[in-house]
Amino acid sequence: MAKLTENSSRDVSIAFANELSVICDKLKINVWELIKLANRHPRVNILNPGPGVGGHCIAVDPWFIVDSCPEEAKLIEQARLTNDAKPHYVIDQITKAAAEFKQPVIACLGLAFKADIDDLRESPAIQIIETLAEKQIGSIVAVEPNIDSLPQNIADKGVKLVPLETALELANLVVILVDHQEFKATDRGLFSTKVVIDTRGIL
Repeated sequence: MAKLTENSSRDVSIAFANELSVICDKLKINVWELIKLANRHPRVNILNPGPGVGGHCIAVDPWFIVDSCPEEAKLIEQARLTNDAKPHYVIDQITKAAAEFKQPVIACLGLAFKADIDDLRESPAIQIIETLAEKQIGSIVAVEPNIDSLPQNIADKGVKLVPLETALELANLVVILVDHQEFKATDRGLFSTKVVIDTRGIL
């Protein structure tokens, strides 16, 4: 129960950040600046939002508590629903942006469930890319510096794994899904001519 509680606490905190990011989009407020300002309070530590929650623990463990006490675990359940909904929100953003191009080429930066690892388990980035490919939103190239080949379910849908430089040359729409160090170190000028959806706030 202690382990489930640790991961559920993290999930609830991420859900707050993810919900805040959606609210800020609607109100046209920069969520990253807002969080930085709010976190100046000594007892406030808002996490950074993202495209969802992945991994084999945080995205799974809260459901064990919800299943055990469904009438009591309302906040924990809602956090799971909020985080599970975030990839769909990002997909909607990408779909709207891609509609502005005759031939959208979408570069998706990052496949892992968090920065600087090669673990793709329960990754929201995988879910997002797979859905975009299924809906044939555009040509999709993926960049993941920590793996050598794409999962078969994505490769079979026509997604190509390419180096970052190639992706930025080909794409007219860039989606940052994971805040890998390689992406943070990239010259910001290379993004200046692209439409960018930055789910990790690195630009």
